[in-house]
Amino acid sequence: MSCRVVVGAQWGDEGKGKIVDLLSEEADVVARYQGGPNAGHTVVVGDQTFILHLIPSGILRPNTICYIGNGVVVDCDALRHERDTLLKQGVRVDGRLFVSMSAHIILPDHRALEQLTEGGPESVRIGTTGRGIGPAYTDKAGRVGLRVADLLDPGIREERVRRLRERAVHLLGPDAPLEPFEAVLARCAKDDALLRPMAVNVSHAVDAAMRGGKRVLLEGAQGTHLDLDHGTYPYVTSSSAIAGGACTGVGIGPTRITDVIGVAKAYATRVGNGPFPSELEGELAAKLREEGNEYGATTGRPRRCGWFDVVAIRHAVRVNGLTQLVITKLDVLDAMPEIKIVVEYEIGNRRVSEMPESLAELNAARPICEAFSGWRAPTTTARQWDDLPREARRYLDRVEELAGVPIRLVSVGSGRDENVRRSVNRPEAQPVGR
Repeated sequence: MSCRVVVGAQWGDEGKGKIVDLLSEEADVVARYQGGPNAGHTVVVGDQTFILHLIPSGILRPNTICYIGNGVVVDCDALRHERDTLLKQGVRVDGRLFVSMSAHIILPDHRALEQLTEGGPESVRIGTTGRGIGPAYTDKAGRVGLRVADLLDPGIREERVRRLRERAVHLLGPDAPLEPFEAVLARCAKDDALLRPMAVNVSHAVDAAMRGGKRVLLEGAQGTHLDLDHGTYPYVTSSSAIAGGACTGVGIGPTRITDVIGVAKAYATRVGNGPFPSELEGELAAKLREEGNEYGATTGRPRRCGWFDVVAIRHAVRVNGLTQLVITKLDVLDAMPEIKIVVEYEIGNRRVSEMPESLAELNAARPICEAFSGWRAPTTTARQWDDLPREARRYLDRVEELAGVPIRLVSVGSGRDENVRRSVNRPEAQPVGR
């Protein structure tokens, strides 16, 4: 039995979709534990590209059972569209995809509330996707949300939707352009037909799988520095994106987890507003963005780009308890004449090696970097550690040394087989994809 967690070690968009797909080859069960359709996992299989928002990346492996956990907020229109798209692409979904009875539902009113917030002054915008994720989590925390189990009970459904409508009118005003109440109820009836065949107790299902000796993989969305508690608050997501969120997000105890795999790009990116100490500007940032195709899979928004930030990674190692690190998009750096790693921040007259919790200090932080010669050679054909250019290995060795966690896999392209594996010396760390 194994239960592995895959978590983003930066600000999301680290390439977790590809890594979960790779790990899913040896997993019987894959469960998504938090977030909503604001996530975008891109997986390339042969000449096909799959973009997943709610459905776990394990769905692309024909023998894997997939669950959407209670920690996820579900937009039924998005789920329906995603399922139908996968079916058109030849992926069998029915009988393999299940949704927690305790997962909360995103309603049209939630989208209206979020769009109002994000339409305000720039100084108060978080930079969300406007899909209603934040308000849905707000209602969940306020104990007035609509769960899958509630949606499947017509009596509870109508009473809960009515109460949520009253809240929305109170917040937005009586003239707010909300979808007619009866139309929302009709949507819910349609969603009942979608969810009823999928609705299960995910906690029981995952527990039974582990007791039966099955291999379980828990998939996170976003990244550590967007975590509600441990990210760059308030410029964060509305759920627990760290590894601890995997326990509450599917309903298992922490003692069941056997491995925590952190995924990080060979550089850093961030979407939306908020502090980003390693951010680059001008031509260099544009070059990274174009080479890495750094545009959101969900929104298409250009991502902010910066150097690899070890201060941020050490924070991720600690709060997630990472047992190994996966580095993605190394090939994006192939043409760079010089590459840098942020090793400390300078804040006023101080040098710090840990991320401050103060937003003011994070905004004031200036990166202190180590510079490395670029390798100026393609890495996409490398499959073994020694296939990588010497300068690339030197760069990765330094990242590993500074992070304090072993690197077991390096992705050098978007394809399933474009990876470099590293041998494992410690028996407790099972390598990625082995």
